[in-house]
Amino acid sequence: MGCGVCGSALLRAADALLRTLGRESVSLLLPAAAPAADAAGQLGLVDPGVQEIVISPVAVRALTTGSQGPRRRIEVTIPASGIANQLPSLGIGVAQDLFDAVLGLKYESELFHVECVTPENFAGTDCFYVVTAVE
Repeated sequence: MGCGVCGSALLRAADALLRTLGRESVSLLLPAAAPAADAAGQLGLVDPGVQEIVISPVAVRALTTGSQGPRRRIEVTIPASGIANQLPSLGIGVAQDLFDAVLGLKYESELFHVECVTPENFAGTDCFYVVTAVE
């Protein structure tokens, strides 16, 4: 009984922390589900487009890049509750499946490729997802 209360309290604390530190937002780009009604759709000749999911608040931090690496690299801290709130409407069961389906991350009108996603947990509860993305 104590873990459920503790878990929800941790998520509220994580949300409050990100509202204080990071008043920014990012968009996750997912493939749009389009019904393939005709032959062109079934053959993949029709572009289904993308679905943009806005996540806020997040904290964004610029990372250093080498001279041979990507032009720009960022680390985005996303609250677990922000992801959990989106899952039912997308028909996705767990956060890892959502991140596996992400085509890109949009921040300040720039498109980034998601390099890795690391869940940060405390007492068995995922509080944040730290996303490293490159331009």
